[in-house]
Amino acid sequence: MNLYSTLFTSHRFSLSVGYSCILTMNTKTVVSKLRGTTQALHILSVGSNSRFEFIFTNLMAVNTKHFASLFDIYRLYQASTIYRELKLRSSIVTTGQLQVLPQEQIFNTISGVWNLSSDQGNLGILIVSNVRLVWFAEMNNSFNISLPYMQIGNVRIRESKYGPALVIQTLETGGSYVLGFRIDPPERLGDVYRELISLHSVYTETPIFGVFYEAPADVERPPTESIDDIEEFDSTAGSDINSKFTAYLADTSAGGAGSGSKRKPFYCKELGFAMESLKDGYTIKDLWDVLPSQ
Repeated sequence: MNLYSTLFTSHRFSLSVGYSCILTMNTKTVVSKLRGTTQALHILSVGSNSRFEFIFTNLMAVNTKHFASLFDIYRLYQASTIYRELKLRSSIVTTGQLQVLPQEQIFNTISGVWNLSSDQGNLGILIVSNVRLVWFAEMNNSFNISLPYMQIGNVRIRESKYGPALVIQTLETGGSYVLGFRIDPPERLGDVYRELISLHSVYTETPIFGVFYEAPADVERPPTESIDDIEEFDSTAGSDINSKFTAYLADTSAGGAGSGSKRKPFYCKELGFAMESLKDGYTIKDLWDVLPSQ
């Protein structure tokens, strides 16, 4: 899902439905042989003078979160059409004041601008912002036009029967209109023309679509892993105790003195059993106390 369309894919085919083509969209509880009782998404759309109906169901009946996300994005798309579509005679002006959109900045307000859409022309006010170009008649605010930069094909100055005029041609998606405005004096007309060219170029690089998202603040999570209390031992403290035991083993494996002949066993009173006699210089305590006593 994105700002303009939603995409459905599988390993066999894919389908992209633009939000502007959707007529109705809702969910219903349906019963099918494959899924049983589940929620289904119904989309009725139009395209190329034909109507299409699509029905989608979840792989898991309890998973309907993406249906809710689709409805949220579609509502945002519908609420932000004024950022993208040309509007004629809409309620964008109240008592001579333009209703400014979120993140819209007004750069210039020009009075005494003639709209040359009719033979006699209409006198009004031209407003230039970072999102769109707005003109409305001074005597009748409902006679207005809101033209987003997204729908502007080209801007130029041409001669008309009223003299030099600012001519704006919209794209095919904007109705392919040709709008003419007369601004006096000619020097002021040139300034407005250059300003529109600059703002249109900036908007093309960084468009504003009217959909805003604020990421939720990061919440500090408590540590999930418990840290055990670990008691550290001084390895140097046990080195003296282990040295005789290590030396005894090394001497035996290396074939020290007396290692070639077996030593006679004797009964050890401390351990309570018979064992091989120890080498000279070693005691039972030296070999038994491998680890330091607590």
